[in-house]
Amino acid sequence: MARTTNSDTLPFVESRYELGMLASQRVRDLNGGAQPVVDKGDDKLTVVALREIATGKLDMNEVRHEFVQSYKETPVLPDGEESLEIATTEDPKLREIDAELEDALLDDGAVVAEEGEDDTPDAGEDEE
Repeated sequence: MARTTNSDTLPFVESRYELGMLASQRVRDLNGGAQPVVDKGDDKLTVVALREIATGKLDMNEVRHEFVQSYKETPVLPDGEESLEIATTEDPKLREIDAELEDALLDDGAVVAEEGEDDTPDAGEDEE
């Protein structure tokens, strides 16, 4: 098989950095049982992933999505909990921070509402 170079893959990715990230994601997918879109032959999975990218047969947006999702943590609720809000307010420090933020938002909202009330005429009043 012909050798795949970085320049063969660059039309399908934005940079060499992205190429490395997406190729590594594709290798993880192949290790996980995904079917290669090119003939694997005796090549290692890294070579297969680069060849797949270079052919343009892969949906690169899907690989990008899988890459991003692989680094997101899925929050796990404690047993019996129904909401993430309850789960995140277990820590007293977090509850204190949440309360401070809520107070600040309420204070800012009241100030904005007071300022906005003076500027808007009522619907029944005529402007001069």
